[in-house]
This record gives sequence, structure tokens and C-alpha cells, in this order.
Amino acid sequence: MNPSTLFSLEGKKIAFSGATGVLGHSMALHLAQEGAEILILGRSPEKVSDLVSEINSRGGKSWGYYADVTDEDSLTKMAEVIEAQHGSLDILINSAGGNMPGAVIRPDQNFLDLDTQSLRKVIDLNYLGTVLPIKVLLPLMLKNGKGNILNISSMAATRPMTRVMGYASAKAAIDNLTKWLAVELAHKHGPHFRVNAIAPGFFLTEQNRTLLTEADGSLTQRGNQIITHTPMNRFGKPEDLLGALQWLCSDASAFVTGTIVAVDGGFSAYSGV
Repeated sequence: MNPSTLFSLEGKKIAFSGATGVLGHSMALHLAQEGAEILILGRSPEKVSDLVSEINSRGGKSWGYYADVTDEDSLTKMAEVIEAQHGSLDILINSAGGNMPGAVIRPDQNFLDLDTQSLRKVIDLNYLGTVLPIKVLLPLMLKNGKGNILNISSMAATRPMTRVMGYASAKAAIDNLTKWLAVELAHKHGPHFRVNAIAPGFFLTEQNRTLLTEADGSLTQRGNQIITHTPMNRFGKPEDLLGALQWLCSDASAFVTGTIVAVDGGFSAYSGV
């Protein structure tokens, strides 16, 4: 292996769901700047188109595809178009996900207030929204005899937090899926198939900004609790994910599979004492 190209992403074809979010946007731009060809998957044509245009205007290579990650038929049709246009894939990044109010147990509620339909939607979006893209796009990696899948987990997966019951459960399932699939693909398709996940700590995104900060930018009570339990004493910035992202997407991590990499400022290492 050539040390000078160990971390290279040049020419790698990467399908990327959830790339139009705050963290996904930063990741997609970085991958494109590193020479990867980025296939943006999303259900909002406007958001997908804007990101594709931004990447291409910066000299990158990007294409947009529209599908709902929870709808297998929609994804299957999208995969047919991708195969016709690109032939095969090297990497799939599953970043689509999120939460909704009904799957949260607020301080003034208890478990009996849980909205079952909202819980089902959160599980579908985060878990099936990862499983189904893998199912329909894996054949485009099998054509190459190698493939690399990167899922997005969360601190909530292994250290469940108050309130975010549905989201935490779904992300715990992502961790399990990552490990299970790493074994499955290596056993049945060989050592050139890898599956890993990144577990971000606390980053200010559109989803959690109002939960962690006040309108004037000061921390809420929950924001203070998180910072107190983060040894680096700050929230993450989108660029903090880029080193782990590049490593896991490149041949530098060729012997790494079934691993969940925490990028959390030490949150998961700290007991609070």
C-alpha cells in the first residue's frame, strides 16, 4: 500500500443519504474536495439540487437522486438509475435520520404519554432508512467485489439520555446493524467489504439547537449538562467529523470493520466524576 495515497478518496463513487443536513453538508463538501464523486440521495429536490450545485461550483463532481429512504420501491427505482449512469458504487454513507416531538418524553410527561405512531416513524426513518438503502445499493458494490458502508450512530445509542427515547432506541439498532452486517458481508462476500459507523457527540444542528441553546446563544439547562459531561468543554463543529470520515472512507482503514467510532470530545469516556 502506497503511503502517499493511503487516505486518498480520488475517484471513489460515494452514495450519500442525509447529506443536506448540517453535518452531512459539511461531510459531502469535504469528500468532493478530496476527489470523490458524490451521489446525493434525498427526498427534497430543491435541497438536493442546491447541494449538487454547490459541490459542482467548487470544482467537485456530484449528482442528485430523489428517493424516500423508508420506501423500498422508491429506492429500487433510484438504484436502477444510478446503475445505468455510474455502473457501480464504492461507498454508501447513511446519514438520513432525525427525531420528532411525539417520540420524545418531555420532563412534564411520562412513558405513558408516548405517541406510538411518532415512535414508529422515528424507527422507520433512522433504522429502516439505513437498512433499505443498503439493501438496494449493495448489489452495486458486489459488482466491484468490494464495498464500504458507513452508518451514522449517536451518543444516545450506548448512553441513553432522558427525553429522546425513540431516537436513542433507533440509533442503538444502528450500532447493532453495523456490527451484524460487518460480519455478514465479510463472511459471505469477502474481506473487501466493510461496515462501520461514526457516533457524533453533541453538535449544534437545526434539530437540537433550540434544545441546547437559548435565543441569545447562552446554554439551556440541558446544554449545560452536556458541556459539563464533555471533557473538551464544547460542542462539536461539523469539521470535527472530517478526519474520522476520511479515514473510514479511505484504504487507511482497510482492516477496520464492525466499529463505531465516537467523535464526542470525550463524552462517552467520562462518568461525570
